[in-house]
Amino acid sequence: MESFLAPISGYLNTLGPSVVLPVIITLFGLLLGLKLGKSFRAGVTIGIGFIGINLVIGLLASQVAPAATGMAEGLGVSLDVVDVGWPSSAAIAFGSSIGAMIIPLGLVVNVVLLLTGLTRTFDIDLWNYWHSAMIGALVGAVTGNYLLGLLSAAVHLALILAMADLTAPIVQKYFQLPEISFPHGTSAPYGLLAIPMNKVFDAIPGLRKLDATPEAIQKRFGLFGETLMMGLILGLLIGILGYGFDSPAEDSTAILTLAISLAAAMFLLPRMVAILMEGLMPISEAARTFVQKRFPGRTFYIGLDSAIAVGQPSVIATSLLLVPITLLIAVILAPAGNRVLPLVDLATIPFIVAVMVPIFRGNIVRSVIGGGILIGAGLFIATWIAPTFTQIAVESGFALEDGQATISSLVDGANPLTGLFFAAAELGTVGVLATAVLCLAGVVAIRFAMKARDRRVLAAESSDGAEVQDGAGA
Repeated sequence: MESFLAPISGYLNTLGPSVVLPVIITLFGLLLGLKLGKSFRAGVTIGIGFIGINLVIGLLASQVAPAATGMAEGLGVSLDVVDVGWPSSAAIAFGSSIGAMIIPLGLVVNVVLLLTGLTRTFDIDLWNYWHSAMIGALVGAVTGNYLLGLLSAAVHLALILAMADLTAPIVQKYFQLPEISFPHGTSAPYGLLAIPMNKVFDAIPGLRKLDATPEAIQKRFGLFGETLMMGLILGLLIGILGYGFDSPAEDSTAILTLAISLAAAMFLLPRMVAILMEGLMPISEAARTFVQKRFPGRTFYIGLDSAIAVGQPSVIATSLLLVPITLLIAVILAPAGNRVLPLVDLATIPFIVAVMVPIFRGNIVRSVIGGGILIGAGLFIATWIAPTFTQIAVESGFALEDGQATISSLVDGANPLTGLFFAAAELGTVGVLATAVLCLAGVVAIRFAMKARDRRVLAAESSDGAEVQDGAGA
């Protein structure tokens, strides 16, 4: 079975989400009752949106990485674990033995949870199952047990779906995305951790009343509070810190190019997301009609890549602020044991904070503080798993470049769930099985919490309706 599925998995990885998702969206639209032409157009439009988003993210990566390297060198810190980024991580995950099985496994897990009512999310973002494949590959490598790796991947999938359900109402309200959730392996765990962090921030007098949304910032600072101007200013700052002025002509060119590139990213990302949303809306409306007709009384969400949120002003502003902060944190934590130099994945910080930002109600200051704390802690996880990460990479056929003895990543290498499952694997079979039981208990607990939330919302709506009727009668 593995030998049969491995080439298919590798082919899907080669195609990437910009090609795979349009096909899936087209088929999904047909299943929901849309005509072929409308489904196909929606799928192609979504694919175009993803290409646009990836082009902008690629621009960020190509511009930020050299400046990041310069900042690290200027601070005189040698960090020997290279951040190879999510594209390499996805290729490594899909190239592993677990990666060959991950798509059929993910579909089975999702369908079972839907049928049992343990999730509301139907995840059509099959390409991003690679996050669970990475978890399974790490566990399998540490324990030497393929089945434990497969079990860990399945449990990770279930937990991500539950997290997506839990944060869905907040995500839907903030981003204006009805019936959408983000079962994204990068975003969902940080969103869950942001919930208790936000309660702590609410208890801190200085932060409790601080309004640091993009709207408030623009109102206070005018032109310089606009998102594109923020990108320009941050680009200048990062460029000056990264390049200096040793060679005025060359360095000034690099600094100004970086500044206008970050301004372009701030300006273009929302427009790329708007294109993606144009394709998504017919699918979302068809899904709503389909569910109401065939499953009265039940709620379903369409699970999508959190890429559709990265163009929101608070998300991208938080991310750009976190670029130099993440580098500074990596340097500060080097004496404490961090060995990872954030590079390629600096451009994917928007995915890390995508679900955190709506929980922090768009407050950029809270989002930067919360993101900095969690990324800082994650650097130790990325350092810890680096030898095993490198082993998996080599076994999957990933070619290390000159000077790359040990590799890791900021996206999945520093992820809290990666740390959880890796720690379980270090404890052996008992640790993996105990963690699986605890995670599944968490899935059930989230389901009960959502039912309780539904009852509170229904009671509030009923109370509001009664007050309106009393007022009308009076």
